[in-house]
Amino acid sequence: MTSSSSPSQDAQTSAQNYPEGLRADALMEEDVAWSHEIDGDRDGEQFERSERAALRRVVGLSTELEDVTEVEYRQLRLERVVLVGVWTSGTIQDADNSLAELAALAETAGALVLDGVVQRRDKPDAATYIGSGKANELRDIVIETGADTVICDGELSPGQLIHLEDVVKVKVIDRTALILDIFAQHAKSREGKAQVALAQMQYMLPRLRGWGQSLSRQMGGGKGGGLATRGPGETKIETDRRRIREKMAKMRREIAEMKTGREIKRQERRRNKVPSVAIAGYTNAGKSSLLNRLTGAGVLVENALFATLDPTVRRAETPSGRLYTLADTVGFVRHLPHHLVEAFRSTMEEVGDSDLILHVVDGSHPAPEEQLAAVREVITDVGATKVPEIVVINKADAADPLVLQRLLRIEKRSIAVSARTGQGIDELLALIDNELPRPSVEVEALVPYTHGKLVARAHTEGEVISEEHTEEGTLLKVRVHEELAADLAPYVAAPALR
Repeated sequence: MTSSSSPSQDAQTSAQNYPEGLRADALMEEDVAWSHEIDGDRDGEQFERSERAALRRVVGLSTELEDVTEVEYRQLRLERVVLVGVWTSGTIQDADNSLAELAALAETAGALVLDGVVQRRDKPDAATYIGSGKANELRDIVIETGADTVICDGELSPGQLIHLEDVVKVKVIDRTALILDIFAQHAKSREGKAQVALAQMQYMLPRLRGWGQSLSRQMGGGKGGGLATRGPGETKIETDRRRIREKMAKMRREIAEMKTGREIKRQERRRNKVPSVAIAGYTNAGKSSLLNRLTGAGVLVENALFATLDPTVRRAETPSGRLYTLADTVGFVRHLPHHLVEAFRSTMEEVGDSDLILHVVDGSHPAPEEQLAAVREVITDVGATKVPEIVVINKADAADPLVLQRLLRIEKRSIAVSARTGQGIDELLALIDNELPRPSVEVEALVPYTHGKLVARAHTEGEVISEEHTEEGTLLKVRVHEELAADLAPYVAAPALR
């Protein structure tokens, strides 16, 4: 038996071999013989106006596994998601990078990314974020892929969430809710959990929705008891909002109490004149890896966004023997929700109270300059702009040499290192030694052997220039702070200001 096919079917079959952008034209013009070798080179990439404004698929975002044997090695994926972005400014590469970062966030949260689309607009639609027509197209994509969640690359208003859900008929969340969910999964300490809970309640409060019983009014309170039928009373959703506000107030008090304990430790370090260095940077830039390399802290290292949230403070020593503390802080990300900035402000104070900031940036990232700008925006929010900064370009072993040269040329106080291989670590330690504040008083003293505690303090709190053991005692030449200089005054041979 022979089979026949219609001319339209032949045109569709041949159109499958065309590039994706030209397939629609081939289907529309069935009778026109189109040659990719001739017409493609002649015309180039020509798109109609409708195609330029259409939802554009972003390839390479799907994280669905093809090999079934790998499933048992991967966390359970509960939600199948489609990503949606609005491209308002910058290049198309910037839009793709932003959606790729959203895909990484979704995968970190435990979702399976099925597809991603970007809509070109001057500004997000006030009702449905991407416009009513594109929302209907998004619904078709959701049905086609079998997704149960849509994640938008931006912070949506309560109205936008409701209207978009009404169209696509599945759950819709925004970038802020996604980041809050990741923080809730990764917070381990009591303070970290409290800060995340406060940020989630701040985000949830204006987005509470209700129907049926949630909108029914409670009975008003009659005077002296009565039949309790007078007065409109409050609806159940209003009661829920009041309870959330009460929980938020309680959470703020608990965080303030926890802040007191951390402040006491910080004051103790200041009293002992121990310099502090804070590691700040974009999430997954390698801050924890750098902390482990510098101090052997043993902090969790994982190739994931926001793998570590709780701050870690470790003792370290410069090549010249000076002690200082090294603090690993929470990672930052573009468009970090302001709820998190407010909730984690007490934790981020480690950056503002430090003597030096190690600003870690991923040298292998497609857009490291954007990472630098995003982190500096948050540093400005917490009031740490006056703290000296060293830009540490991490992952130098995997970065493009041209990118490293560009960053080293743009950032005057910068150094390229690799926390994995140890490249540049010795140079970084020497740079930290030079940048840390030094004691202001230079003292030369002959300390009797019966006062060895002063010699020990000189080593821990000051900078020993020279040390010689004589018959009368220890001859020290040190740079110390004013308080220790006063204790050494009875044994001073030649004090002088530096």
